[in-house]
Amino acid sequence: MTAQLQTARPRGRAVPASQTAATTFRYAALIVGAVVMIIPFLYMVSTSFTAQAYVLTLPPQFIPNPATIANYTQALTTQDFLLYFANSLIVALASTVLSVLISSMMAFAFARYDFAGKEIIFRVLLAGLTVPAVMLLIPQFLLAKDWHLLDSLPGLMVFYIAGSLALNTFLLRGFLASVPGELDQAMQVDGANAWTRYWRLALPLAKPAIATATIFTFLASWDEYPLALTMINNPDHRTLPVAIAAFQGQNATQWGLVFAASLIAIVPVIIVFLVFQRYFVQGLTSGAVKG
Repeated sequence: MTAQLQTARPRGRAVPASQTAATTFRYAALIVGAVVMIIPFLYMVSTSFTAQAYVLTLPPQFIPNPATIANYTQALTTQDFLLYFANSLIVALASTVLSVLISSMMAFAFARYDFAGKEIIFRVLLAGLTVPAVMLLIPQFLLAKDWHLLDSLPGLMVFYIAGSLALNTFLLRGFLASVPGELDQAMQVDGANAWTRYWRLALPLAKPAIATATIFTFLASWDEYPLALTMINNPDHRTLPVAIAAFQGQNATQWGLVFAASLIAIVPVIIVFLVFQRYFVQGLTSGAVKG
């Protein structure tokens, strides 16, 4: 009897050689891709700690010798760098907060209410995602001129918010549509109005999608260059990307200095991602399931 039971037990199937080779190839391709992406960043970090006299040495040095923090000191103490950093931070934070707030209201309306032209309006909104941002530079400049928004930080915020509403609404609507409608009905029975259901039900449940929208919006506002270059003429109103570009030209391409300024500019993006990263993947997948 024991022998029969032993023979009846399923045995582990051998992995085919073709499957093993495919897995090995995938891992090798991922490793090569990671190396290709990481090496330029490591060289950038290394160069930021290298004196100008040693920047263009061959072969390239990934461990600076001698190392120096003079590039960071110069970046932070010259040419109003901290002012430009503050300008970008104000614009990016305000644009992100207002864009996520407005788009979450729009997404709640699209997900929870039926009204005339609902699908048409939503599709027209999504159609804006197909238009390259560069093609909108001239219309945006003319609008900013007519609305007296040129050369001002609030003017940048208006267009950054408008440019991010479509994607944020799409992500948030897909998530809110997956929330059971019975929760809304239960709150209505308790006398909750639309604002209460949005603020106390929709927003807390939509944290993953909100985190995703926050990361995307902050990154887009923080790194935006063409519109800021077009609209801003006053040096005191420059944002960081425009300032770093001018910084490079004014210093005859001192790469250590430029890379140090660029790495400082990366810090807020890393902080925002670390704060919201626990919800990031969940928010992406949730927004893609329903819409």
